[in-house]
Amino acid sequence: MKIYTKGGDAGETGLFGNVRVPKDDLRIRTYGTFDELNSVLGLALCESSMPSTLQASLKRIQGELFQLGAELATPRGKDSGLHLVEEPSIQALEKEIDQMETSLPPLKTFILPGGAKTSALLHLARTVARRAERELITLNRAEPQRAPVLQYVNRLSDYLFVSARFANLQAKTSDIPWIAPKV
Repeated sequence: MKIYTKGGDAGETGLFGNVRVPKDDLRIRTYGTFDELNSVLGLALCESSMPSTLQASLKRIQGELFQLGAELATPRGKDSGLHLVEEPSIQALEKEIDQMETSLPPLKTFILPGGAKTSALLHLARTVARRAERELITLNRAEPQRAPVLQYVNRLSDYLFVSARFANLQAKTSDIPWIAPKV
């Protein structure tokens, strides 16, 4: 099978169910940003300093993002045939957030992205997740999405923030506090 189909040469792409839409359609932009997030997570997973507890979770999340992308690539009323992100995925994120937070010092100030490289990459993933969430909310106004999808994406950026802090802790590197300029 050839990777190129020439079907998109005129600026359209196909959704599940053989529906054609412009490549800049809001739905395409939204799941494209989730694909970008998945790639950033793949980059973070290349770091040898990635704590093993995060590795397994991030690999699971990559699969869930793929599921989410498939759902977003499926027009309303059509079936992608794939398992959908549901409440257990949200609960897993919450449980992992709570577990990591037990070992983290309480936040007393805003922090800047950085510290260990693994942490910086997870902060990058967090910002891409936030952008994906904003696009999802815009799509939701035009075409309502399932509540678990919205909840999962909201929890995911929280998870990535805490995991970035956890990566710094595991690397014995301090979070970088934001220091407000004196006026």
